[in-house]
Amino acid sequence: MSSLGLNDSAQYKTNRVCWSLLGLPFDQVDTDQALKIIDRAIVTKQRCFLSTPNLNFIVQARRDASFFESLICSDLVVADGMPLIWTAKLLGIPLRCRVAGSSLFDILQNTRRDKPISVFFFGGQGSAAQQAADNLNRSSVGMIACGALNPGTGSVESMSSDQIIEQINRAEPDFLVVALGAKKGQQWIMHNREKLNASVISHLGAVVNFVGDSVRRAPERWQKLGFEWLWRICQEPQLWKRYVVDGFWFLRFMMTHAVPLALYQKRLRGCTDKGFSMEIIDAKAASDTGAYAEMVLAGSTTVGNGALLNSGCRKILDQEEDIPTVSINCANLDYIDSSALGTLMLLKANILRRGGTFSLFGASPRIKRLMRLHGVEEFLSES
Repeated sequence: MSSLGLNDSAQYKTNRVCWSLLGLPFDQVDTDQALKIIDRAIVTKQRCFLSTPNLNFIVQARRDASFFESLICSDLVVADGMPLIWTAKLLGIPLRCRVAGSSLFDILQNTRRDKPISVFFFGGQGSAAQQAADNLNRSSVGMIACGALNPGTGSVESMSSDQIIEQINRAEPDFLVVALGAKKGQQWIMHNREKLNASVISHLGAVVNFVGDSVRRAPERWQKLGFEWLWRICQEPQLWKRYVVDGFWFLRFMMTHAVPLALYQKRLRGCTDKGFSMEIIDAKAASDTGAYAEMVLAGSTTVGNGALLNSGCRKILDQEEDIPTVSINCANLDYIDSSALGTLMLLKANILRRGGTFSLFGASPRIKRLMRLHGVEEFLSES
């Protein structure tokens, strides 16, 4: 996997607690915690790329490297789909509740604030963005629409002209809502995130339709039961094929990965109690081929010793000079859990942001099997 093409301003957030689920890292946050992160980003003007993967996002991420990269490189990733929560429960991953992007936006727009959050709607079908902006300004107590733009159809590049970026930035939005279709929307954000001045940027295609009243959201009971997909098919019949394809993929992944992983983890329960050690070998001064660092992992790396692993990642990324090559030595690693995998995924994303390379070597058949069942073997082993 090649460089992500991001500049060095992106930094490793050491306070993130992420878990690998269905091959992606998800932040361990509930709705209230996610709202606090969004609010802090707006108040401090610190950029936050929010991604809200549902099952369709997972399927597309498995098929498209650039889409996968957009999720890995997000600043906050929340589980927007009940199948994800059900899978997390099966695997003992503490993602207790669904955090829907539509719910986050709904709470923000209905919570009174001293200074309303300024919102720019970008994309949507026809006049959906402008209708959403008009409705928001009529009814919201916590938000105010500062602009809306439908760039039409075309490539990501054609939707990223200086005029378009300038129009968005001139409106000075706190929250930029993108609605271009999941794949194109995530690509557009990745292409332009460093040029945009919005504090929070997120692809929330359904929000434009919900706020614009072109589509009604499922009742809360349907959402809790995991039947929002059925409600959306009734509202938008053209979505039926997508849900059928995603559903079959999910069933297959459950039978070939999630269920075997749950059983395998029970067999390895004794391995999780072993101690954990980590060593950083910084050999940049001794290398003839350029700077590199090696992280040596031994024993059992789990959420219980996640602070130590996180400190090692921070030490590598805090180097004053870029580290072109980072290697993870797993020769003495007995066990790795979802939390540690999530941390290593974030580490690799940040190394690639800096134009470096990342590799994992020495993994035993047991570790390779764990990574394969988690759906991350290709990402973590590819340099």
